[in-house]
Amino acid sequence: MWATNLRIVALVLGTLGLYTLIANEIPQVQSEVPQTLALGADVTPEQLVAAGERVFTGAGGCTACHGLGTRAPNLLTDEKGTGLIGERCGKREPGKSCKQYLYESLDNPNASVVPGYEPIMPAVTRQLPPAQVWAVIAFLESQGGSVDVTASDIPAQTPGLTPGASPGSAGGGALAGGSTDPMTLFRVGGCVGCHKLGAEGGAVGPDLSRIGARQTASQIRVSILDPDARITPGFENFKGIMPKTFGDQLTAAQLEALVRFLAARR
Repeated sequence: MWATNLRIVALVLGTLGLYTLIANEIPQVQSEVPQTLALGADVTPEQLVAAGERVFTGAGGCTACHGLGTRAPNLLTDEKGTGLIGERCGKREPGKSCKQYLYESLDNPNASVVPGYEPIMPAVTRQLPPAQVWAVIAFLESQGGSVDVTASDIPAQTPGLTPGASPGSAGGGALAGGSTDPMTLFRVGGCVGCHKLGAEGGAVGPDLSRIGARQTASQIRVSILDPDARITPGFENFKGIMPKTFGDQLTAAQLEALVRFLAARR
């Protein structure tokens, strides 16, 4: 009897040890949540700038490229003798104010690429709520310029509409209004700005048209949650560009739908 009990104990301990080992192999990723900013009609320029700085250096992931002066224009200090971003933004495009130019740069970054740099920036307005976008603009204006962003620039959020989702999308608390349609997530999440998928998308990051032939579902999942954990050969210079916020922007169902969809691309 004691021998049987000993075997049972050994089996239980062995099973627990195996599952503990597997659990430790799963990456524990803490993403920064792009929370909605509560900015009232009486918000001050100082409050906008402070909020924008938090987004710029945190959840927005802007410092991965901007501030280095290599992959993208330096937005924190002087850019090749042209001054701080708040000084030069109103001079970049004739007829456009600093505020207008900065919004366009976040909404349609390929519309006017600064000479000497590649068009690698995704559309930030697809990834961050309007309040965060305008707060970042206020922060950038404050770098050597005057802040003219006000509460009137920030559109009121439609009740029940998730930030980043388009009107008419399903309600919910996640990206794209909770939709689990992979292509909707691919577009709304901004993936299309950098990754090619079939005939659609950019060429900044790896082509995902046949990603399932190169990576397992587990590897794809890690690449979404912790994009710097495994860099595709040939794209080392773009490390840090992909946001690490998808772990909080996607629900478990959305993440798995996207993983299964990409894993099937062979």
